[in-house]
Amino acid sequence: MRWVSLETAGERRVGVLADDRIHVTGEARTLLALLERGDLAEAGERALADPEAVLAVDESDLLAPLPEPPSIRDFMAFEQHVDGVGRLVGALPLVPDVWYEQPLFYFSNPAAVVGPREDVPMPPGCSVLDYELEVAAVVGRSGADLTVEDADQAIAGYLVMNDWSARDLQFSEMRGPLGPAKGKDSAITLGPWFVTADELEPYRSRKGFDLGMSVWISDELMGEDRLDNLGWSFAEMVSYASRGTRVRPGDVVGSGTCGNGCLAELWGRHGREAHRPLAPGDVVRMTVEGLGTISNRVVAGGPVRAPLTQRKPAGPWK
Repeated sequence: MRWVSLETAGERRVGVLADDRIHVTGEARTLLALLERGDLAEAGERALADPEAVLAVDESDLLAPLPEPPSIRDFMAFEQHVDGVGRLVGALPLVPDVWYEQPLFYFSNPAAVVGPREDVPMPPGCSVLDYELEVAAVVGRSGADLTVEDADQAIAGYLVMNDWSARDLQFSEMRGPLGPAKGKDSAITLGPWFVTADELEPYRSRKGFDLGMSVWISDELMGEDRLDNLGWSFAEMVSYASRGTRVRPGDVVGSGTCGNGCLAELWGRHGREAHRPLAPGDVVRMTVEGLGTISNRVVAGGPVRAPLTQRKPAGPWK
């Protein structure tokens, strides 16, 4: 089943997509509300049988399926991506030992989520904007200290994710060493729809699913990979996320960038001249088999409105 969030008549609505038509439900205004209620499948069947309205998907103003999820954890689960970015930043070893020992993630910004067709402004102060092709799992039930098996059952569905990255800001601040912070704070595309986990089950393969992933800048194919090249499964990621804490319905768990899924990896392997950073007017299009296509145009952003005053060292400390 595929769930869509949209805006119609000035209101946020949610419905089931079938045969290019959105069957709008009257039971809830958001997908998160349905996930929290715990009867997503039943609500979907009722929406198909007795919709409040039926709208053409191509004529609808699609929103992100989860416009403001409770949390976003973004992992680094593709070894090829870690290797490629390691080459760019001069890391030794290229893939750190800890990557093989545990899933690695950072918390991102739920308020930065944008829809599958929205324009994305350049972040203030950024001149090296990049994309990141990912798939995200969405938690469907609460739980703490989940086993991998229980975590797999807790995943409600999946969607395409673009973790937009201001590389110049990111690489500067991560010298801290903390982050990423402002380098990953401006936009995260989720969409185009939320696909329930049962639809991907026939494609289960190795650590992921046998589904192709691809990304274009305008009409230029930039990279391809497959979702079963994951080094850590989504169930392992959700299990680790729940360790010593609680995951909740609507929590987003990103796979991290797939192999060949960003410019930084391209630069790491072929040099900065391989492709310029993103600029206003570029259209970034991402497709994952079975999950759909998101397409966002980069537009000019605003200036830095509150410049910082550089601090002076206060030490020495004893």
